Amino acid sequence: MKRRRLSGTPLAAAIRAPTGMIDPVADHPRKARAAAVSIASNCLLIVLKIVAGALTGSIAILTEAVHSSIDLVASVVAYFSIRKADEPADDDHQYGHAKVENLAAAIEGMLILVGAGVILFESVRRLADPAPVDTIGVGIAVIGFSALANLGVSTYLYRQARLTDSPALEGDAAHLRTDAVTSAGVLVALVLVEATGIEAIDPAAALLVAVAIVGAGTRVLTRSTRVLVDESLPADELDAVRAAVAGHGAPEVTGFHKLRARRAGSRRYVDLHVQFRPGTTLERAHRVSHELQRRIDGSVRNADVLIHLEPENVEHDPRREAP
Repeated sequence: MKRRRLSGTPLAAAIRAPTGMIDPVADHPRKARAAAVSIASNCLLIVLKIVAGALTGSIAILTEAVHSSIDLVASVVAYFSIRKADEPADDDHQYGHAKVENLAAAIEGMLILVGAGVILFESVRRLADPAPVDTIGVGIAVIGFSALANLGVSTYLYRQARLTDSPALEGDAAHLRTDAVTSAGVLVALVLVEATGIEAIDPAAALLVAVAIVGAGTRVLTRSTRVLVDESLPADELDAVRAAVAGHGAPEVTGFHKLRARRAGSRRYVDLHVQFRPGTTLERAHRVSHELQRRIDGSVRNADVLIHLEPENVEHDPRREAP
């Protein structure tokens, strides 16, 4: 990144910065409540699916019970990760515990893939040796209810994830939305078995469910690991930081460089070097830097900002610039 000069720049006018700060303390009960709703929903659906699978003998319904069991584990992981992530920094974790949410999302992604593997194995086995499916009406009713319940809960979780910027809730919502879609597929399969009498449709549907689950698990795992390896913030958020600095207008500030930013949980960590004109007092530079921190925090959600003060004519190594 080249050194950016601020005098006369139209950057602040050209970039529209996102607004909306997050209060982690206020959001903690909301996130915990959403995770608890997911746990309760999964417990109910597991019981219903196991009963329906036992009554009908449908491998597709039993694989749905396995899927919901994995969803339950993921919901429990999300619940405890949210509680841990909101704990304040301590001597051993001086940057806080926010990345626990991203770790939880990665675990959820891996659990989705494990569940897909179990379903793939059982589906192939049942395709080779189809088993009779009985009492299909019960299975249709349970799976239909499951699809609607998961759709409603996942929509609620997605909304809470957006409001709280929680990767753990987003991963849990992805679990349940996938479960809703696969339940709809199983529902169609059961109706087709009832209409045609072709029992092989049941394990074939379970096989398609597993493929869909693999896609969802891969997406959740990819998003979470990007944060765990400190991938830079998206371009629009970096532009918002630049706009906040450019729009401040302090005559003492001549430019900035070495802008870096990463994410951990719902927090953003931003650091940059700001240059000041010769003769600027340390007190004035300190005051301006705090004003810049507040502007950046108001433009990028839940930002923790560190500013390094530099004189205007300082030499620096361009090879160490952030991209």
